[in-house]
Amino acid sequence: MQNVQCFVKSIDAPRKTMKHTFPGATRALTAPLGLLVAAVIATLPAQAQQRPVSPQQRATAQQVASNGVPLSALAPNAPDNYTVRRGDTLWGISGKFLKSAWRWPELWGMNLQDIRNPHLIYPGQHLYLERVGDRAFLRTGRADGQPGATIRVSPRNRVEMLGTGPLPTLEPHLIEPFLTEPLVVDDDTFQRAPRIVALANQSRVLVAKGDRAYVRGPVDAPLLAAPGQPTDFRVFRTATPRKDPISGEILGYEGQYVGQAALVRGESETEETVKAGFGGGTTQKVLPVPATIDVTSSKEEMKAGDRLLPEPPREFRNYVPHVPDLPIEARVVSVHGNAVRYAGQNQIVVINKGLRDGVENGQVLAILSTGPQMKDKTDKSRDTIKLPDERNGIAMVFRPFERVSYVLVMEIANPVQVGDKLINPN
Repeated sequence: MQNVQCFVKSIDAPRKTMKHTFPGATRALTAPLGLLVAAVIATLPAQAQQRPVSPQQRATAQQVASNGVPLSALAPNAPDNYTVRRGDTLWGISGKFLKSAWRWPELWGMNLQDIRNPHLIYPGQHLYLERVGDRAFLRTGRADGQPGATIRVSPRNRVEMLGTGPLPTLEPHLIEPFLTEPLVVDDDTFQRAPRIVALANQSRVLVAKGDRAYVRGPVDAPLLAAPGQPTDFRVFRTATPRKDPISGEILGYEGQYVGQAALVRGESETEETVKAGFGGGTTQKVLPVPATIDVTSSKEEMKAGDRLLPEPPREFRNYVPHVPDLPIEARVVSVHGNAVRYAGQNQIVVINKGLRDGVENGQVLAILSTGPQMKDKTDKSRDTIKLPDERNGIAMVFRPFERVSYVLVMEIANPVQVGDKLINPN
C-alpha cells in the first residue's frame, strides 16, 4: 500500500499562545484517517475508502451512546485517557479500552457526538474514559467541559508530515503479500491456464524482469491478443493441493506466485516446410506460434511450465471486524511459511471454509486448540477420552476464496496447528 505524503512548513509567531477547545484542533493540518483498513492492490482515492454505517452498527452505537458499556466490558488496564498516534491501528486502540477488540460499534457509540462515522478517527485526537456507576463512556473531550491546556510555542520552522491513507484496522504489511500473491483455484482452472513453453534466449533456462518468453494456452483456448482480452498476467508455479484436515477432500489448489508479465503478441499459426520423416522428404504444415510475453516483475525467476492467470480487476477491500451473522465452524488447513508447522501471532493460516459457506472479509473467529485424546489412567478400564477444546485466541478473515480462506492470527496464547477449530466468538 502506497502512502502519498506531503510536507507543510509554517513559522510560528514569537511567543504565540494557542488555546485548544477541541483536543484534535492541534492537528488541523492532519487529514482524517479512516478507521477501516484499505488493503488495496492499487492506490485508490481517499473518498472511496468510506464504508456506509450499517443500521445495526448505528443502533448499537445509539444504545451505547445513551447507556455506555458495562465496566465488565472494559479491558483490565483500560487507560483513563489516550492520544491517537500515527502508526496506531483500530484493533490496538479498541483493545486498550475493551476486552473484545473487534467491538467497534461500542467504541464508536461511546463517542457518538464526535465520531459520527465509525470509519473515521483523527491522529492527535484525545480519548477520555469516564466511569459513571457501573457504566463507562469514552469521550473526545474533558468531562468538565474545560478547554484544553494553553500551549506556548517558540518561533521555529515546523514540519508536519501528512498521510493520505486511512488509519488501518491492522498492520497492512502483514497481509499485503497475500492480497496479490497466493491464488487458490480449482484443478481445471490451473491446468488450463496458459503455460510458458520456451524462452527468447535459448541459452537460458530461467527468466526474470525484462526478459521475454513464449506462452501457449490449451488447444481450444489459445492466448490471443484481441479487444476485451486480458493483457496483464500473474505467473504461478506448481499448484499445491489444500486438503480438508477432516475429510481429506481437496478444497483447491494454491499456486506459488513468481511474478507478472505483459502480453506482447497473441498466439497465431504459420505454414512451414518441415521434414516428412526418415525418408528425408519435406512437407508443408501449419504450425502453432506461441504468444509472446515480457516479464514485468519477478519475485522468483520463471521457467518453462510456469502458468499464467489474468491479473484480477483492481479491488478495494474493506476490513470491518465483526462477528459472523451465522454460525461458522472451520478447521485450519495449513500454516503459511516454509517448513512451518505452527502459527503464532500475526501469521497466516488457511481454513476450510470460504465464500460458499458465508465467510467474508473482516469476520472475527475464535481459535480453539483441539483437545487431545488420551487414556484415562485413573480408571481400571483405561478408556480413551478426549479433552475439551480450549479457546486459544482470535483470528480475522482477510481473503476468502470459494472453499478456503486466508485468516490472520490477531491474538494467540499457544501456537496454532493444522486441525485446530475456529468458531464464532462469544
